[in-house]
Amino acid sequence: MIRVLGKGLTAQAIKETYENVTLYDDNNFNTYDKSSNDVTVVSPGIPPFNEMVKNSRNIISDYDLIYNEMPFSIWISGTNGKTTTTQMCQHILKEKGSVCGGNIGVAISKLDKESKIWILETSSFTFHYTKYAKPNLYLLLPISDDHVSWHGSFEEYEKAKLKPLYMMEEGEVAIIPEKYKNIDTDCYLITYKDSNELCEKFNIDKKLINFKEPFLLDALLALAAKKIIFDEVDYKTINTYKVDGHKVEEFKDKKNRLWVNDSKATNVDATLNALIPYKEKKIYLILGGDDKGANLEPLFEYIKDLNIEIYTIGKNFQRLNSLAEKFSINFSSCEYLDNAIEQIDKKYDKMGVSILSPAAASLDQYSSYKERGQKFKEKVSRLSLN
Repeated sequence: MIRVLGKGLTAQAIKETYENVTLYDDNNFNTYDKSSNDVTVVSPGIPPFNEMVKNSRNIISDYDLIYNEMPFSIWISGTNGKTTTTQMCQHILKEKGSVCGGNIGVAISKLDKESKIWILETSSFTFHYTKYAKPNLYLLLPISDDHVSWHGSFEEYEKAKLKPLYMMEEGEVAIIPEKYKNIDTDCYLITYKDSNELCEKFNIDKKLINFKEPFLLDALLALAAKKIIFDEVDYKTINTYKVDGHKVEEFKDKKNRLWVNDSKATNVDATLNALIPYKEKKIYLILGGDDKGANLEPLFEYIKDLNIEIYTIGKNFQRLNSLAEKFSINFSSCEYLDNAIEQIDKKYDKMGVSILSPAAASLDQYSSYKERGQKFKEKVSRLSLN
């Protein structure tokens, strides 16, 4: 028998794939047999302090459940860029028989077991519950402050991201930030400090790639994966990949002014990366939402030296106002996105750039970052010429 905590997409996929599966939530956990040694799969969104988790036995992840049937696998994690890197890997490896899923798209219990390669976007939540599953190739993007409220601390979040390295074996490969070069692992480590170093180590010509930061790093990791497995650098295919909306998405309004929809930036590091290409311009930055308890001071340390004005929105707008005052940064307290756009419209000229890059999740005011980004674009499109 397989027991699963949760009744969401991961849980439903397991129930549809395996026999004799029971799903539990708060409504029926009183029927859970604590004396049984049957395994319990925890849906990744359920935190370790949940009462069901605290009272369960033989906990594993869905990765552990399916590990013995898993083909050659590439796992992708880090704080920002996981989805893009996963999609880029699939884009250039699908001709080799790959499929992708995990934290995006298809739950792993639904992936085709006859395919040659699984490309899995993997969250820190999944890592927390994983006991023995491990990748053949691990691509780790930089780790920065995020999901503190789920893990309890940044140290625990970071520990979860590094967990596969302790289980990987000789003959397996991991590409990781230079910060972790001294980690104790049996796999072959390739470290990088930036995109330029990745280019050097894999003999990749950056000038032949059509992406700039922050997507350049994602593209390089995807190219490196194909180079490791098939010994080829596929510039042609990577350059046909189209970046999803709501990620540093540029567009113009009726006055030909540049706006950037970066609603996908749900943490500080994502916003920092989004600002880099525009740091020489006057920036009108819309910040705010649910910051999940993250440390926001590194963002303000960086932007205090830019030509920037902040427009605060969302659940944490008052916290942002206080930080702007502390770092002597001009700000407007707006609370809502429409108010911020209207305020920017009054003073924005063509020499600057207006960016929605909230450094926070959207669920305080929107159903998703996609809805937030779409509302941003719609509101800007309705601005008058006068």
